[in-house]
Amino acid sequence: MTVKDIREKSNNELVKDIEVLKEELFTLRFQKATGQGTSFYRMKEIRKTIARIKTVMTERELSGQN
Repeated sequence: MTVKDIREKSNNELVKDIEVLKEELFTLRFQKATGQGTSFYRMKEIRKTIARIKTVMTERELSGQN
């Protein structure tokens, strides 16, 4: 998900996206702990996407947008 895509969504959509991404991240962490082979690159990608979303939400909050 690019920053442009994130900026086009509303805050409610972004909160839902964060929830979905956190669930996926939990699943990947669980798979890593149990030794199942998965794409661990995806974990890094998810963490970065969550950070991007939170950054955009903070920018909106500071600028007074909803």
